[in-house]
Amino acid sequence: MKRIMKKAPMGWNSYDYYDTTVTEAEVRANAEFMAAHLKQAGWEYVVVDIEWYSRDAGTQREKYQYIPFGDIEMDGYGRLQPAVNRFPSSAGGRGFGPLAEYVHSLGLKFGIHIMRGIPREAAHRHLPIYGTGYFANEIADPSSICKWNPDMYGVRRGVPGAQEYYDSLIGMYADWGVDFIKCDDICNTNMYRDNPYSAAHEVEMLSCAIEKTGRDIVLSLSPGPALIDRAWHYEKYAHMWRITDDFWDRWDLLQDMFRRCELWQNHVGEGSYPDCDMLPLGKLSKGFGNERDTCLTKEEQKTMLTLWCVFGSPLMLGAELTKLDEETLSLLQKTEVLKLVANGYVGRQVKRDDCCAIWSCYHKDTGERYLALFNFRTDSYSMSWDLAEVEQFRGMCFDEMKPEEVWSGESAVIQGTVLTAQVPPHGVKFFKL
Repeated sequence: MKRIMKKAPMGWNSYDYYDTTVTEAEVRANAEFMAAHLKQAGWEYVVVDIEWYSRDAGTQREKYQYIPFGDIEMDGYGRLQPAVNRFPSSAGGRGFGPLAEYVHSLGLKFGIHIMRGIPREAAHRHLPIYGTGYFANEIADPSSICKWNPDMYGVRRGVPGAQEYYDSLIGMYADWGVDFIKCDDICNTNMYRDNPYSAAHEVEMLSCAIEKTGRDIVLSLSPGPALIDRAWHYEKYAHMWRITDDFWDRWDLLQDMFRRCELWQNHVGEGSYPDCDMLPLGKLSKGFGNERDTCLTKEEQKTMLTLWCVFGSPLMLGAELTKLDEETLSLLQKTEVLKLVANGYVGRQVKRDDCCAIWSCYHKDTGERYLALFNFRTDSYSMSWDLAEVEQFRGMCFDEMKPEEVWSGESAVIQGTVLTAQVPPHGVKFFKL
């Protein structure tokens, strides 16, 4: 059985700022910042994203994001290893063990990104599968590839050595001290339009391998969009799964996330979290060759954080943490908002149209109730809603209630059972009732 969690994972991921190029020193610096400034607010995972095994990652960025048949670090059993020139503590076959140990020493948890399958080079070289008499070429499926990353072949279903490969791989990660695995090209194998969940069997093998380690490891599936008709499968074998393709700092993508959250709102549960993707805040895109500030306005940033939390999505920061400004940092320390990703808080969409959306949230044990008014318009908008019509608020007494707007701390007035607020462009008013 997969691990049951107390809340959706919260942490930092290296991709939005570093792309394929992050180094050990940079991971350590971000981990240290998280421990000093964000851990108390619930942030805990430090995740090294894609291509950590590539010695030459980023050296041909003007032509390739992922260099075809690049210079990779791999052991004799076809298992990718951290590139020593970027992660020097991995020298001598120590892998990510020393870095994970350092992250753990800060009171945090350590995670890595992987691509599904087995390295193509391992298959071409007929490398042995650890602890077996089988070989990489026998379990590799050359007809199962990723359309955007050239590193891997999929693993065949049900052939001898296939589960053993994943067992040895995940066992090695567990020995390193890995707490979080983000597996890519698996949630939606979007090269295969007629079979976009063609790697479902690999999800099952990963889940099985994790269970065998006895270690609490989060399994996160990418990329999206996840397939709503396979929700049961994601829920059974994974902890989180992407409901969108890569999410970036554009208003149109943020507004569309309301549609996606509406689709997936009934599938948020203990240890099962539909994933809205990373939070593109602060400084972004150094690894893409153009360091820049997020394009989201401060009001849009509040909208994003409020939606992610009221929906119950995992929270993964894409910023370079050491360059966060004080205003952004204060958003990420707002525990009254962040706590909604814990189990027990249930968010539901009340309304959505071209102008606005409304979400409610209720905790059945504590009785806490919230209402979020989201403005999609480019001008300030007076929004009103009859609280008595909200299903999660039935049975409440609204007499003399004084709702507090969570982000600002300001009080609001209810006239009868109707709450009215002036909501800024692309902004939110988030009330605790």
